[in-house]
Amino acid sequence: MRNIQLLIQYDGTRYNGWQSQEHTNQTIQGKLTKVLERMLGEPVDLQGSGRTDAGVHAAGQTANFRTKTMISCEEILEYVNRYLPEDIAVLEVREAELRFHSRLHAIRKTYIYRIWNSPISNVFERKYMYQVKEILDAEKMKEAAALLEGTHDFRGFCANKRIKKSTIRTLEQIEIEQKGSEMSLRFTGNGFLYHMVRILTGTLLEVGVGKRKPEEMTQILASLDREKAGPMAPALGLCLWKVEYDNGDV
Repeated sequence: MRNIQLLIQYDGTRYNGWQSQEHTNQTIQGKLTKVLERMLGEPVDLQGSGRTDAGVHAAGQTANFRTKTMISCEEILEYVNRYLPEDIAVLEVREAELRFHSRLHAIRKTYIYRIWNSPISNVFERKYMYQVKEILDAEKMKEAAALLEGTHDFRGFCANKRIKKSTIRTLEQIEIEQKGSEMSLRFTGNGFLYHMVRILTGTLLEVGVGKRKPEEMTQILASLDREKAGPMAPALGLCLWKVEYDNGDV
């Protein structure tokens, strides 16, 4: 038995997210699994590092599956990229330890949310950036972001109100960078709750346009109330940038 690890990127625009679903074949996991099963001639249980939502992109999604095949990693890489749709690509195929699991062994994830801060649309990047026409105060957003960093209970920034598992996460860094009309928010942490990054982004954008004060972030965290946080930013601006493991693999 072998354990094969994949590094994947995709444009999530036309897909219903990562996870396979019974009512649609338009999922990233579904497309990959179908191609792998056709190649290997056996069932494939493809485990991803996380479930990106419909419309969310990935530059560094990871996944793994176990197989009895002796087909080389190089042959797997060549085959899947030949038959996958043009908006999904496997960047790397490698042999992993048998015990390796893409989701359970991930120690850090980084997401990037891209914003186009201009009243004029960006024609060529419109599928990958959320347009905000009002002028954003990046410094105020950075003040607010600093209050969100660290280990906190992020229940107030989770879209699943009935979640029973722990909602405590460590948000190592929120880096906000602006170059011309483009602003990027880079979130790095040990894990993220359902829609957490998009709710954090929507809340920080409210700070940026002056609807909230930076110090309100502390109050939202303490409230544990989703209704106190801002709106959820649209999916199109979000990208899973990379997933890291304790052996240094990305």
